[in-house]
Amino acid sequence: MNFRLAGLCPNSITDGPGLRLTVFFQGCIRHCEGCQNPQTWPINGGDKADTSELLKSLAADPMLKGLSLSGGEPFLQAGAALELARGAHRLGKDVWCWSGYSFEEMLPWEDVRAELLKELDVLVDGPFILAQRSLELPWRGSKNQRVLDVKASLKKGEAVLLPGQN
Repeated sequence: MNFRLAGLCPNSITDGPGLRLTVFFQGCIRHCEGCQNPQTWPINGGDKADTSELLKSLAADPMLKGLSLSGGEPFLQAGAALELARGAHRLGKDVWCWSGYSFEEMLPWEDVRAELLKELDVLVDGPFILAQRSLELPWRGSKNQRVLDVKASLKKGEAVLLPGQN
């Protein structure tokens, strides 16, 4: 499946635990002040990419622990993100995702975005808020953001922090 790609980090150690393939999706409507990736904002920017090619890259590197979906906003291209997440799970990899949407905003969704949410292992949710920025928080940029265990959150119907996160 084709989608708009802002960038790729084939050996990230900062976008979740272990060595990861990080996909930066093009397009974001939030435009958070202080965003670290403002070049990802234009919906039609970036480059065309194909999910099957990225999954081949993920499969070819046995050192990769998982897939990280970032952006921009992965949920704006939920079909492609879902295909990548499903493919990563078929390969035995975990899937982390960063989104400007909160878990509570996502709960009512009943479309492909809901399917993507169900396919994630970990969600770092919420917009980046410059006034709450901290360089000491693992996996997130501002204090309002949470690192969530998606399966536990969906089962409980409310946000459940990943163990060890507060």
